Amino acid sequence: MSQPETFIVARVGKPHGLRGEVTVQVHTDDPERRFVTGAVFTTEPEGVGPLELATVRVHQGVYLLGFGGHTDRSAAETLRGTRLLVPDADEPEDEDGWREEDLQGMEAVLTDGSSVGEVVALHLREVQDLLEIRTPDGRDLLVPFVEELVPEIDEDAHRVVLDPPPGLLELGEK
Repeated sequence: MSQPETFIVARVGKPHGLRGEVTVQVHTDDPERRFVTGAVFTTEPEGVGPLELATVRVHQGVYLLGFGGHTDRSAAETLRGTRLLVPDADEPEDEDGWREEDLQGMEAVLTDGSSVGEVVALHLREVQDLLEIRTPDGRDLLVPFVEELVPEIDEDAHRVVLDPPPGLLELGEK
């Protein structure tokens, strides 16, 4: 039996406090709908989940989540880096948006066609989203994910085209 398509709604960060809460990097435009007590997430890696959400709160703009069975800091630490997933059918189609999993693995090139590297992540931020690009020599660059700097995403060619101002790629080292 085939597994349903899923997408990432958050990535677990570090533990917060002593009661098993963790910070999360939110990857959804609708966290109020996604992060409700009782919600169940499948996970990457698979062996970590499923995880049932026991507590939700926002502290200084950061979502803090607690999961059933993870009631202390040590248990919370085991979740670090875990991706929280929901079925694709649960998400309304967003014609203007991109998901991290759609962009990961795409080649990043400049407008002249020269290669910059590979997209490894999309960091969703309140003010401005950032594309993380790994260069062939292993450096990680952060590029604002705005149309002026990323004017083209070619799904067929599996690449994103960058048009950065001079010096941006040097400044954007992670």
